[in-house]
Amino acid sequence: MKRKFIIRNIIIAILLIAIVVGVSYYFIVKNGRKYEIEKVENYNYFVLKQGDLTGVIDKEGNTVINTKYEDVKIPNPEKDLFVCYTSGNNTTVLNKNNEEIMKEYQNVEPIRLQSIASDLMYEKSVLKYKENDKFGLIDFTGKKITKAIYDEIEGLPYKEGELLVKQNEKYGVINIKGNKLINIEYDKLEVDGYYAGEDGYKFSGYIVSNKTGEGYRYGYINNDGKQVLKIEYNQISRITQIDDNENAYLINAKNGQYGLTINDKQVLNNEYQSISYDEANKLLVIEKSKKYGVANLDGNVIVPTKFDQIDITGIYLYAKNSQGTVIYNNNGTEANIDTNIAILNTSNEKYRIRINNENGTKYGVIGKDGKQIIDEKYNYIEYLYDNYFIVSDAKSKLGVIDDKDNIKIAIENDSLQRVQNTDIIQTVTTLDKTTKLYSKDINLICEMKNANITAEKDYIAISNETEKKFFNKNGQEVENKEVYKENELFSKKENDKWGFVNKEGKTIVDPIYDKVTEFNKYGFAAVLKDGKWGAINKDGKQITDTIYKLNDNQEPFFIGKYYQVKYGFGESYFTDNNE
Repeated sequence: MKRKFIIRNIIIAILLIAIVVGVSYYFIVKNGRKYEIEKVENYNYFVLKQGDLTGVIDKEGNTVINTKYEDVKIPNPEKDLFVCYTSGNNTTVLNKNNEEIMKEYQNVEPIRLQSIASDLMYEKSVLKYKENDKFGLIDFTGKKITKAIYDEIEGLPYKEGELLVKQNEKYGVINIKGNKLINIEYDKLEVDGYYAGEDGYKFSGYIVSNKTGEGYRYGYINNDGKQVLKIEYNQISRITQIDDNENAYLINAKNGQYGLTINDKQVLNNEYQSISYDEANKLLVIEKSKKYGVANLDGNVIVPTKFDQIDITGIYLYAKNSQGTVIYNNNGTEANIDTNIAILNTSNEKYRIRINNENGTKYGVIGKDGKQIIDEKYNYIEYLYDNYFIVSDAKSKLGVIDDKDNIKIAIENDSLQRVQNTDIIQTVTTLDKTTKLYSKDINLICEMKNANITAEKDYIAISNETEKKFFNKNGQEVENKEVYKENELFSKKENDKWGFVNKEGKTIVDPIYDKVTEFNKYGFAAVLKDGKWGAINKDGKQITDTIYKLNDNQEPFFIGKYYQVKYGFGESYFTDNNE
């Protein structure tokens, strides 16, 4: 009896150890993939250039690092860590006190983000260092994250916080914690390009490949690091237009024949010469033996591969061969419709765009019941919102009509669009260079010649050489003190000159300037006089005379006496060069 008890306890202990090991494996492997990208709320430091030399200023415009270096990189503009380059591409890392830090490491450098649209150009919490011709990672305190064991460390395109590393001529991926995400065993590695709105490229996977005697062969690893397709394909591409974070729709080629998998599930066998995706109808045009058909994403062939050509226009599939044209609905059933007619869905189920190609292409609108709402008389129609449509006439002029064919915006404009992230409509006529703004209910709210429009988070600004107006996202005009709520001074025009007043309307800066900007978040405004720019601070004191003749059409942005110059892919510096 005692022997059975001992054996039972041993078995229980083994099971407990197995459970603990399993749980540990989960946390090490799964949570090892996790990392947090540091957010930057405020810029405290900026690159300064004077002539050919570079330094650093702070947000008050004070010099932090004198301009004596060939280049300076600020990986995280909230933190006082500056990578200063000297001749031979050697680096010195300084803090705001001009003290050298990280002296125990050689050639410390920031890691540039790849293919990411931002003025924050570098990984914001890690750096790479070099030792014995190898690279490793450190954090901003100088703590070593990895040993110098990599031949290369670069930012992985589209994936902030993930790093492409090379070792023994092979590539893999680690994150900024130093944890391995993709084994270092591939000749090539790239991100599949899937983008998920606010999540960015978080759910994109990896296309990996190795070179064989017959050329490169490709496989696929999902965003969790699981290999779902072996390295045996001639080509792999993800259908990035399909909005699905959990599943990767992969068109792949094997021995020259294309198929489709959803992750590792084969949906279409590799038996087609080509496969292309129609986003509007979520269908696949397939080619076999130089004949075309259509399949759905479940892998069902809904139009047989017997046609010389498949055209998809709107909700109909036009299948053509020597016998003529057969029209199919997007579910694969034959449609009883004139071959000259095409129907386009809109984002409003009440309306469809009807295109008649019988005597030249003309556009109209029908309801969901098929009844004509607007005759086919326009050269182009696009659904706008509510019951409004953008239309174009034979002269390619643009306007807006309602669903009763009433003209709401005259068909006389060279461009017509919604202002980004607002309900405001913008029109432009190039002949007289006039910009007009309309509210959502198509009321004219502003008309201005030679106008520039700036769309910010909660408002838009429209301005030219003589005036400036502000509107909220609904098209209501607002005062500048409602827009710049944190400011103490606000621009005001008087007798064709600009100055600044306080919140009570009292003049603080006399109206002596030809043009001014509002104060930026750092407390500086640009002022123009006799064609030259200068700057004043939040107290209304002029800190640099109007001496800068700037060719840029954009209003200048000042920090202290220095103005901003943008270049490259989002990079910028400040300078007082007066050329």
